[in-house]
Amino acid sequence: MTDTFHETFARLWTLDRDVIAIAWLSLRVSLTAVGIGLFLGIPLGALVAVARFPGRDALVALLNAFMGLPPVIVGLVLYLILSRSGPLGGFGLLFTPGAMVAAQAVLATPLVAALARQVVADAEAHLGEQLRSLRLSAPRRALVLIYDARFSLVTAALAAFGRAISEIGAVLVVGGNIDGHTRTMTTAISLETQKGDLSLALALGVVLMGLVLTVNAAAALLRGHAARAYG
Repeated sequence: MTDTFHETFARLWTLDRDVIAIAWLSLRVSLTAVGIGLFLGIPLGALVAVARFPGRDALVALLNAFMGLPPVIVGLVLYLILSRSGPLGGFGLLFTPGAMVAAQAVLATPLVAALARQVVADAEAHLGEQLRSLRLSAPRRALVLIYDARFSLVTAALAAFGRAISEIGAVLVVGGNIDGHTRTMTTAISLETQKGDLSLALALGVVLMGLVLTVNAAAALLRGHAARAYG
């Protein structure tokens, strides 16, 4: 065990090429997926929060249910869609980073939408009557409330990043865990643990935890600055 910890520290201290490559791919895939999730999920959640239409309650329940989508099911469905016999098979996306981005984005988007809906609904409770008195349309009210609650929406971004960066089931199915191409930190940790290369698994685990803690610390600093600057 002591030798394992020494080797783990050596990998981190010397910036082991495998660790850096796997961590960079994981970060790139997850940040892209989170960006897509925020781009789609925040407007969707805000519109659901401010608009009134038939089936709204059912849509809210569906968004809340999709927050717990089983990753392996998402991976299986995307595998069928992206496989050569599937409707998008001609694009050749299966077993590529693009497929992993799609899988993580599918998981992140409903999570962001559900959290954004709650944040915007809380903001509308304070500003909704005033905005309606200005005869603003639902999309314009949603945009105003998104801007007003922009710092609170950081929570949605953090939740999406946490889910994306720690995902293993869906990315394993559609990415294939190909060395040097689609191997992420979570899939590599699982594989290297099974192979007995505990130093690499531990090094990747330390990097993964470091990334998550760094992102959360940065978000906390941002919210603290916003609270001091805007009250």
